[in-house]
Amino acid sequence: MLFLATGCDGTGAVAQQGGGQGRPPAEVGVVTLQPQSVDVTTELPGRTTAARLAEVRPQVNGIILKRLFEEGAEVKAGQQLYQIDPAPYQASLDTAKAELQRAEAAAKSARTKAARYRDLVKSRAVSQQDYDDIAATLLENEAQVASAKAAIRTAQINLDYTKVASPISGRIGRSTVTEGALVTANQTQALATVTQLDPIYVDVTQSSAEMFRLRQAVGRGAIQSVEGKAPVTLLVGGSNDAPYPHRGELQFSEVSVDESTGSVRLRAVFPNPNQDLLPGLFVRAKVNWGAAENVFMVPQQAVVRRPDGSAFVWAVGPDGKAAQKTVNAERAIGDKWLVTQGVAPGDRVVVEGIQKVAPGAQVNAVALDAGQPGAVAQAEEAR
Repeated sequence: MLFLATGCDGTGAVAQQGGGQGRPPAEVGVVTLQPQSVDVTTELPGRTTAARLAEVRPQVNGIILKRLFEEGAEVKAGQQLYQIDPAPYQASLDTAKAELQRAEAAAKSARTKAARYRDLVKSRAVSQQDYDDIAATLLENEAQVASAKAAIRTAQINLDYTKVASPISGRIGRSTVTEGALVTANQTQALATVTQLDPIYVDVTQSSAEMFRLRQAVGRGAIQSVEGKAPVTLLVGGSNDAPYPHRGELQFSEVSVDESTGSVRLRAVFPNPNQDLLPGLFVRAKVNWGAAENVFMVPQQAVVRRPDGSAFVWAVGPDGKAAQKTVNAERAIGDKWLVTQGVAPGDRVVVEGIQKVAPGAQVNAVALDAGQPGAVAQAEEAR
């Protein structure tokens, strides 16, 4: 019985010692980071705006005799749209021409008399006063001729204004007047509106702080800006993300910040040959500011934020132990963070099983991508 008791105690001690052995290392999924070149883009909301918008108004008074266009049609610059009754303006032109003839006849008579008096005054056949009077009359008649010519030009301009023409090429809207309507010069109501749709503008707004950071990055060489104007792609249709087939370019940015919103207005110009885009359409524009060289694309689930807002990742070292690395995650691109500082080529970053990791803990790192072990998705896929 003593032997059996001793044997049982020995077995129990052995069993207890086996149960106290440490657990195997936690298994975590990792990706291996490599530097790459990534296009830095910003997606901004905005609205389309017509490149040119012209309201057609009469420049003379009169009755509309004809409307010479079809509503909603394409018109050319200089194309006649309305005909105002030209009769009174034609009469004014004829009167001005008659006044010119009368002034020219008087000037011709005064010119001949002045020439004759010029010879007579030399021989003292007429007095100097008589010659001075006829010379003054000649100048007065010549001034009347110039005034008559100006009156003719004015009458001709008013007559031409009876043909109301389109100031620009584009699509014309509805007409606000019909034949027989009385219109007045410089009236507030437009007869029609012509809108140029090709090209078309897209006005977007961007945070002034973000704009400042981008310009600083371009200035210090962190972003290699594209040559010329920044290219812009367009997404139309809200949540459907229907891409617009034509690419535009950034035209300019405002030089002042909106005090109420703290944003800066940007304008991009897009070709619109089929007139698919209409003014007032809500769109989203993706502006390509350039390429960021030698940066890392880290999956978003690998980046952890501290209470103070700083970011870090768990990296598995060559000895299989996990350690925190503080990183500079500048912007999200797709499902990844663009990281510029804090990691190095070849770092294995924990993506799955972060809750199992502790500082200095031994882990079993498993590459997530079986086809390309430890490879990070390419920048184009990330976008």
